[in-house]
Amino acid sequence: MRLLRTTAIVPLILLSLGSIFAQAAARPLFMAHYMPWFQTPSYHGYWGWHWTMDHFNPNTIDSSGRRSIASHYYPLTGPYDSDDPAILEYQTLLMKVSGIDGVLVDWYGSDNAYDYGTINTSTANIFAAVKKAGLTFGIVYEDQTIKHMIDGGLISAGQAYDHGKAAMKFIWDHWANSSSYLVIGGHPVLLDFGPQYFTQGADWDTLFSSLPSSPLLFTLDNRLAPVAAGAFPWPPMWKSNASGVLTQDALNSYLTSFYQQAAGYQYLVTSAFPGFHDIYSEAGVSASLGYLDADNGATISSTMRQATAHSPGVIQLVTWNDYGEGTIIEPTREFGCQYLDTVQSMRMSIDPSFPFTPDNLSWPLRIYQDRVAYSGNATVYANLDRAYEEIVSGSSDSVEAILDGIDQLSGVAGRAELVPNGFALEQNFPNPFNPSTTIRYALPAATNVRLEVYNLLGEHVATLTSGWMGAGVHTEVFNGNRLASGIYFARLSAGGKSFVRQMALVR
Repeated sequence: MRLLRTTAIVPLILLSLGSIFAQAAARPLFMAHYMPWFQTPSYHGYWGWHWTMDHFNPNTIDSSGRRSIASHYYPLTGPYDSDDPAILEYQTLLMKVSGIDGVLVDWYGSDNAYDYGTINTSTANIFAAVKKAGLTFGIVYEDQTIKHMIDGGLISAGQAYDHGKAAMKFIWDHWANSSSYLVIGGHPVLLDFGPQYFTQGADWDTLFSSLPSSPLLFTLDNRLAPVAAGAFPWPPMWKSNASGVLTQDALNSYLTSFYQQAAGYQYLVTSAFPGFHDIYSEAGVSASLGYLDADNGATISSTMRQATAHSPGVIQLVTWNDYGEGTIIEPTREFGCQYLDTVQSMRMSIDPSFPFTPDNLSWPLRIYQDRVAYSGNATVYANLDRAYEEIVSGSSDSVEAILDGIDQLSGVAGRAELVPNGFALEQNFPNPFNPSTTIRYALPAATNVRLEVYNLLGEHVATLTSGWMGAGVHTEVFNGNRLASGIYFARLSAGGKSFVRQMALVR
């Protein structure tokens, strides 16, 4: 959420006309605006605000197996934790095969205020995953976080400059010197979502005064002259009509005006987005910011074409995973890989050497599912590591065979989404476990499913899935962090059959 949450969103992009722009001189860089702000019980011991918004309960599961989360859309992996290494691998591999060059990560400083410290740790984790995958990264910083800290009594107005300067220095000291960090002509490029607190050019001169050199500043919609080098566009939800709808005409009018104004900028950052459908009203957080129809993929195709037509250095993909605002290109139940198909198609059209195809977009999910299902299995993990390295290197000849070989271990041949031969409940892994374990089950046809956990006395402990599920292989994570050591039973009821597996929780 942009206006009312205690953590806000900003793009800070760091680009390179040297090492990075040299390789991309004939094409723009595709950079996904990324949110590292999600927590789940399996990693943090709680559901974070961005999954709940203090209204939704992800422990509630509907008839389709969907948890109740603060979004109209649902990730294919289910709600995840931003510190989960398997998720970070999955996401960066998706970026690799879809033609995305890197991430622009929302970041709020390193202070232990609100959830800023947690997000700072998650930012470092996604950066490590991005660097390992051979991608690039930049920082997203929003100056209104300073206002939140002042309003919350955490700092005084007199300390605002010092905290802003410290944030800039932290970026410089911890990330700006990385070979994976994006720079332009040796200077980091800061995109500020606003400005909303530091509204004068002199303010930014002060923030940059502790750095070896000043970043290039880009501001939202309009250039903050003379300190800013340019501006960048964003979905203009403030142009929504009285019904709360941002029409295509209003959107195109905004983009036309922006690109006319930006024609004189030395450096150009454009944006493309799939739509906008926030959950704020339903969550009771605020009034909705508006609605932009995805139009069955036409919106991202249109904004992508306009963004590319102006020969930018960077196209910002808004966003990878802002589930609260519904601007998600990450695969979801509702849209599958549709948006990544569009990105990949554009990348292929301007980069004939790009090695991946639409069929390859299924690989990262298969790798993620196997990471979860075979946690601790050294042989499987070695093969998954081989598949990962092949994708990262751009040599994909053996990936399909590697993943098919792993599928044979559970009797499920071919792609992860193909139909199994029969109902099955596999042994949980790891077993014994402490405190979490993964339970994998197979359905040869869509059916009503109930996956439950009982203790040794036959008492009900948890319902992991309840409702209609499609054919395929499914996984659930059972967290026993509030349970005593002992024997527990996973019970699957599906298709008129019942299956039981014994599990051991050992503290």
